[in-house]
Amino acid sequence: MKFVFDEFKEGMAIAFAAIRANKMRSVLTTLGIVIGIVSVTLMGTAIEGLDRAFNKSIAMLGSDVLYIQKWPWGDRGDDWWIIKNRKDVRIKQAKDIEKYSELAKAVNPATGAMRNIKYGQKLVENVIVIGTGSEWLETSGATIAFGRFFNRLEGDGGRPVCSIGSEVAANLFPNENPVGKVIKIGGYAYRVLGVFDKQGSFLGLQSLDNRVYIPINRFFQEFMSHRSDIQIMVKAKSVADLENTKEEVRGILRKSRGLEPKEPDDFAINQQELLIQTFNTIGGVIAAVGLFITGMSLFVGGIGIMNIMFVSVTERTREIGIRKAIGAPRRTILLQFLIESAALCLIGGIIGIIIAFPISLIIDTFLPTAMPLSVVAIALLVSVIVGVISGFLPAYRASRLDPVDALRYE
Repeated sequence: MKFVFDEFKEGMAIAFAAIRANKMRSVLTTLGIVIGIVSVTLMGTAIEGLDRAFNKSIAMLGSDVLYIQKWPWGDRGDDWWIIKNRKDVRIKQAKDIEKYSELAKAVNPATGAMRNIKYGQKLVENVIVIGTGSEWLETSGATIAFGRFFNRLEGDGGRPVCSIGSEVAANLFPNENPVGKVIKIGGYAYRVLGVFDKQGSFLGLQSLDNRVYIPINRFFQEFMSHRSDIQIMVKAKSVADLENTKEEVRGILRKSRGLEPKEPDDFAINQQELLIQTFNTIGGVIAAVGLFITGMSLFVGGIGIMNIMFVSVTERTREIGIRKAIGAPRRTILLQFLIESAALCLIGGIIGIIIAFPISLIIDTFLPTAMPLSVVAIALLVSVIVGVISGFLPAYRASRLDPVDALRYE
């Protein structure tokens, strides 16, 4: 064991001495690997960041919540025009589900529009105003930081009250408590009841904190017609009952919307699983394309490493002959050049990670990214593997040289 360790230690010393002796050539040789590892690392950070953002966002939807909408999530295929001509989902259907469903724990309608919000001289533009029911907290999983959400009496009565997102609160009330204050939503006065906890953004794109929530009946009075399309959220009593709840809701909706037994559904019942399947499909395609591109970069870099290692073997043929003449076995020569090739790629990998890290921070301002230690470890492992594969043929050639012929080489 000690003999093997000594061989490895000696190989490392010779390899790094050769790299130091040819600094410029080593730098140029690792350039292809640097580009490849930067590509690998950035692809890994992008996929990891998107995956984390998706998992965080998908958790907000709730695994036990059904979303009744006109449009299905995911691929709509060739049915786009048919779906477009469906009847809108109406508030009446939400009331029918709430009245007749035995498996639903909570039923909540919701719709939205974009309006400007004003308090005194402060103005926040393009805030999403959500018209919803009093069961929003139950079906969305959101929580109130302080104050409260409007109750059923206030919701059904269409009272001019609201709860606001943390971003809206920070912009309108930087130095005071917003609870009890009156704000103008699209020119209409509303009293603030509470402020939501910070929720972040959905898929790293749409802020969930730049929102205001008001009773849906009030929303219909002041911002949109009762005939407008809405979304209905149905929370099942348990995840185990989700499929049964889905079928029960389907039956109630078909009856409420006047569908005949042979007619297809003219609505969509969406759930978390549909988004997960769609994301996995899209993510797989992105990963495959990204791996192909980075694989090509590493292939080109590996060819460069192999070429330089062949040159190195040729330049040091006499040195190899001397080492063999004094008793160095083939495996020692093989190990020496494999270590040199792997070391070159490892240096390129480290440089690539150093370059990729600040780039990932810049990308993170536009798209979610994450560089965990696993991505760094994979990038370094890939660089070493590329080095070993690229250096094997030159190293094998060096180990097979005849010592007599090698000593005569000029």
